[in-house]
Amino acid sequence: MFKSKNRSRGESRSASVQPRAADKTANVSVDRKALLFGLASVFLCGMGFSIMMPVIPFLVLPYTDPGNQAIMVTLLTSVYALCVFAAAPGIGALSDRYGRRPLLLICLAVSAIGYALFGMGGALWVLFAGRILEGLAGGVIGTLFAYFADTIPGDQRTRYFGWMGAMVGAGTLIGPSLGGLLANFGYAVPMYAAAVVTLCNAAFGFFFMKESLDKNRRSERIAVAELNPLRQLAALLSAPKLKRLLIAAFLLWVPNGSLQAIFSQFTIDAFHWDPVRIGLLFSIMGIQDILSQGLIMPQLLKKLGDRQIARLGMGAEIVGYGLIAASAWFSMYPLLICGMLAFGFGDSIFGPAFNGMLSKAADASEQGRIQGGSQSVQALARMIGPIAGGQAYVLLGHAAPAVMGMLLIAAAFVVLRRKQLAKRVAF
Repeated sequence: MFKSKNRSRGESRSASVQPRAADKTANVSVDRKALLFGLASVFLCGMGFSIMMPVIPFLVLPYTDPGNQAIMVTLLTSVYALCVFAAAPGIGALSDRYGRRPLLLICLAVSAIGYALFGMGGALWVLFAGRILEGLAGGVIGTLFAYFADTIPGDQRTRYFGWMGAMVGAGTLIGPSLGGLLANFGYAVPMYAAAVVTLCNAAFGFFFMKESLDKNRRSERIAVAELNPLRQLAALLSAPKLKRLLIAAFLLWVPNGSLQAIFSQFTIDAFHWDPVRIGLLFSIMGIQDILSQGLIMPQLLKKLGDRQIARLGMGAEIVGYGLIAASAWFSMYPLLICGMLAFGFGDSIFGPAFNGMLSKAADASEQGRIQGGSQSVQALARMIGPIAGGQAYVLLGHAAPAVMGMLLIAAAFVVLRRKQLAKRVAF
């Protein structure tokens, strides 16, 4: 846990992860307008990001030779994640000091500019410039989680984080299909559409979003050192109750980032798919994600704790990676579809359980730092994953990134099975 420098009279925040009786959201009803904005925001963010996924390899091809296409696609994903890693802790800390609203609106505006640049293209460096701007604004998701944590009682957060996942799934359902269809009018058109969608999200927030963090709950000051992503990462990992949880999540996020970066290229190389087919598969995953969050997750929460749900999700992801690898070995796209569905189910239930526990481990004034730090860890994994996955894809074959995913999640299981974990955090 972070040690706050803003507590008066020498108070310190305890390293306990027990539920806080003094949590100011504990007895507060959920603000429906805040809930509406949060859900609408994650929906539009999911749609704005996913609308571009089917066309990235086609946008890159004019500026590189086919042999380097997969590498350039993964590098564009990695530079995005690197910028998220650099910016997310600072955005989280700034939102703790100045409130969630201004940071969210600024990030959305910058992200829209990045999408537009990517669509304009003209040179490879312009594509990278667009991704850098999108990455610098990528801390918006961590701030959205902090926004929800501000307004939702601690014992209800996992459920609402599940709703957020469902709305991301709805955006994922519409975005890729729309992107694939818009690509018929030009590969850059989905990027311009993403910019418009993101600007609409910013406009919605400007007119309807209320600030969620009361002034008396904000940090009193921000030290320059707090904006250093490496320092924030070290502080986050030094907390015993968070360390193992984040290491396990890191091991999941590395192959997840690899799969996200290489998937479109994989379907082109292995099955000769076009943007429409790629978008349709993402849409199928979106439907499955909505069903998982809307129907399955509420039932799981009645019978299982966060730890059990997260482990179930990890197991489903291993099955998914196995089927994806088999689809490459046997050149059977039905195995790919089944694998993506299994992976999507696992990812959809792991995320809410993880974010729920993470939010419960922090005081109200630390939600931005904790969520921003978690976003930074995730960004680091998504920076390493595409590079490792891209190299494995080129050197070892199309199935190699999926095999890497199976091995790393197995290692995450080992981390979580250690007895010390149960004593330190209720995972």
